Amino acid sequence: SATAAVPQPASGSRRRLVLTASHPSASLVAGVGMRAQAVMTRSELIRRLAAANPHLYQRDIERIVATVFETISAALERGERVELRGFGAFSVRERPSRVGRNPRTGETVFVPKKRIPHFKTGKELRERLNAQDPMVAP
Repeated sequence: SATAAVPQPASGSRRRLVLTASHPSASLVAGVGMRAQAVMTRSELIRRLAAANPHLYQRDIERIVATVFETISAALERGERVELRGFGAFSVRERPSRVGRNPRTGETVFVPKKRIPHFKTGKELRERLNAQDPMVAP
């Protein structure tokens, strides 16, 4: 699906919107059939953690978030799997080398093998995402 960033409002909100296929009003910015969807950025995560934990300094929360992301990244770099029970598992998959085509010229090009990150959701997260809201009739 196509995505496009929407300019941030001047009200000081740092929320960024990404457009994805299916919302009719988004056609002005990114094409027909797009919908706006809020995205949580690293700074938004830090802001929410600071609000939920007022006894912690924001610089400490920033350091914790950076350390968690760096630890996960370093483990993936070493080819390790990172499993967070109930949330999901990060792993590395390898794409083999192949012969591709330059779409402009049609010329064949060699595409080297590469390692890509992969995320598989945990059971609890999948259940939370698919839970029915008891206040809404089916």
